[in-house]
Amino acid sequence: MSNALWFMFVGGLLLVMGLTSSLLKRSSVTAAIVYLAVGLLVGPTVLNLFHFNPLKESALLEVLTEIVVLISLFSAGVKMPVPFSFSRWRTPIMLATVSMAITVLLVSSFAHYVLGMPWGAGVLLGAIVAPTDPVLATDVQVRHPGDHDQLRFTLTCEAGMNDGTAFPFVVLGLGLLGLHELGDFGLGWVLLDGLWATLGGIALGLIAGTVLAHLGWTLRREPYKHELMDDFLGLGLIGFVYGVAVLAHVWGFLAVFFAAVALRQTELKLARAIRNALSREDSPDDIHADTELPTTVSEGSLVFKEHLERLSVVVLILLVGGTLFVDSWSWQAVGLALFLFGVARPASVAIGLLGTRTPWRMRALTGWFGVRGIGSLYYLMYAIQHGLPEPLALELIQVTLIVVTLSILLHGISVKPLMGHFWRRRSPITR
Repeated sequence: MSNALWFMFVGGLLLVMGLTSSLLKRSSVTAAIVYLAVGLLVGPTVLNLFHFNPLKESALLEVLTEIVVLISLFSAGVKMPVPFSFSRWRTPIMLATVSMAITVLLVSSFAHYVLGMPWGAGVLLGAIVAPTDPVLATDVQVRHPGDHDQLRFTLTCEAGMNDGTAFPFVVLGLGLLGLHELGDFGLGWVLLDGLWATLGGIALGLIAGTVLAHLGWTLRREPYKHELMDDFLGLGLIGFVYGVAVLAHVWGFLAVFFAAVALRQTELKLARAIRNALSREDSPDDIHADTELPTTVSEGSLVFKEHLERLSVVVLILLVGGTLFVDSWSWQAVGLALFLFGVARPASVAIGLLGTRTPWRMRALTGWFGVRGIGSLYYLMYAIQHGLPEPLALELIQVTLIVVTLSILLHGISVKPLMGHFWRRRSPITR
């Protein structure tokens, strides 16, 4: 299609979605399903008005998906309703580490023994499809910073962390294929790609988010009373932290997520301190004079980030629909997707949450709602850009696209009825 037709097509789709948003909320169909259906309609599956080749456009698609994931991780981080503590965050931590590793193991075994892939390709495929998505799973994620639903918190926090914890397995798969240096006996992978990159990313994010929170809070209060551009501060934090992370060879996705968490939680801590001071009889006069609490960077930038996220999802899901042919639906791709959703994800969640007090009803829903999406596309493009042979790249593209497409369909159709039933019997997070 020409540029003019593309503008008209996307603009018309946005107008329709904007005018029918209330109807969509009441229906059992998610916005992602609508975008996918439109992409399939105009793509090679039906009308063949356009075809997007992810192999040829892998560099572009890597950048697009990278940006979308970063924005989504920031949005997820600033909506975390409770401060970090192991007791509160134990469940998502176990999901993002133990369950992640088990999923990679199960998928790589399926790829090797059933699909006939070499172990390196199997591990890489497992790492690509293992992380849950912070972009497409909006219906099962924390809706706003005050949302204390336990299931939403668990799924959002897991998605925020496992986009970073998947990276060691991605480079492990590349290493087994001879495309990344693992070191003698894998020691370099363990120390550099595992411990250093993970812990360094978390530390970088916590420091950067805390510093920005204190700086913004100080500048907004007496004696400065500066007006700040929260949107720019949020985007600046994302870009700065991610850039430093890449230069320091630590996982940038983890750094951005924890920067957002630290930003939000530090601002909440500062606000509580002022409220406590105001409630004391011996509060200084200057504190009483400043009774209006400053706005926060985290809340001020959140709406803008969510709008960017929505626009990005429209484009990327349309492109997913525009990549698929009828013969893309091979039994290998569909079989792996069903194995992932029906066996690997539930089994990994069950094992990862052993010993926790998570209710079985919530474990079952957590095991089902492992939405795959933009994060998987990013890891796939990342691997292609690091030298995957073309035949293997084409095979992984086909499988990954079918996994993402089926996730949009199956999880999208089931999310509203299942979550509606769960909310009627939900248990809030312990504050």
